[in-house]
Amino acid sequence: MRQNTTFRKAGVARVALLALSCALALTACKGGGGAGEAQAKAGEKAPDAVPVEVAQASRRAISASYTGTAPLEPRGESQVVAKTSGVALNVMAEEGQVVRAGQTLVRLDSARSELQVAQTSAQMRKLEANFARSKQLAEQRLLSANDNDQLRYDLENARAANRLANLELSYANVQAPISGVIASRSIKTGNFVQINTPIFRIVDTSRLEATLNVPERELATLKAGLPVQLAVDALPGKVFQGTVDRVAPVVDSGSGTFRVVCAFAGGETLQPGMFGRIRIDYDNRADALVVPRIALLEGEGDPAVFVIRNAKAARVPVKLGYLDGEWAEVRAGIKQGDQVVIAGKTALRDGTVVQLIGKNAPKQVAAAEKSDKPKQ
Repeated sequence: MRQNTTFRKAGVARVALLALSCALALTACKGGGGAGEAQAKAGEKAPDAVPVEVAQASRRAISASYTGTAPLEPRGESQVVAKTSGVALNVMAEEGQVVRAGQTLVRLDSARSELQVAQTSAQMRKLEANFARSKQLAEQRLLSANDNDQLRYDLENARAANRLANLELSYANVQAPISGVIASRSIKTGNFVQINTPIFRIVDTSRLEATLNVPERELATLKAGLPVQLAVDALPGKVFQGTVDRVAPVVDSGSGTFRVVCAFAGGETLQPGMFGRIRIDYDNRADALVVPRIALLEGEGDPAVFVIRNAKAARVPVKLGYLDGEWAEVRAGIKQGDQVVIAGKTALRDGTVVQLIGKNAPKQVAAAEKSDKPKQ
């Protein structure tokens, strides 16, 4: 009897323990479901704001311009060639030397030319004497007019031969045809120089030119006298001023372009052959409404920007004017003081909630966060 009673008490205890475990499990399941539903409701209620950086539409001067690239070329350039043959007795110019027009650069051996001058000079003096006597005889009617004319023609021929011999003698002194700088020299003292052999190259660096091939749509805007800005890769950070020197009046039918020649003052800084980036300003607006160019939406059919209104992004179509470097002129769509998104716009859609960051973020946000901190 005692043993049965013990078994009966143990069974009742096991049943009570099992019931208690089931009750605790049900309570835990109900509590976990409630927390998950609360988290889901909280997520649906407050979507995260997209951080963006903004800039204000403002007014400033802006220019309409055409840009292009071209190498700089000297306005004057000459290949100096020998006009006669001979040995170079004296070379009087070196590379990099500044020379003036008419300056002697090389002296060639002129012995043969000097002998020809002497020969033709003697022949000329002989004919001059003969013609003077024949003239007197002709006046006395002791010589026919035909013989007198023949002597005159022979004298004129001798004089021409003498002038030619003197010209050949002058070619022994090779002179600079233009003023400029010796860019290259291909002769040394003692070399034998053949006729028409290039021996120097002279470039005039006092004025440089850059030629642009401009599309025909710009023909009505680019005129001679417009200001030009030049930047060269060899001199970073420097900008040189020039002008449009001349504009071709016709358009090339093959390429659909016309030539625009820009002129710049030369000197020690700018040199021929430098690669230049050219900008021609053909119109200016002193008080234009502009936004940063990076605010424009890329890949859109029509130009547009995101404007911040009531802490939300609104896509606003705009009508653009001139584009000048990092600025874009807005002719219609927004007004001065509007905040346009310049960073973070790829994650925006029309109506997206945003949070302003950067230097243009409202200062009151920081003040509110500071006031929410607990006092010590």
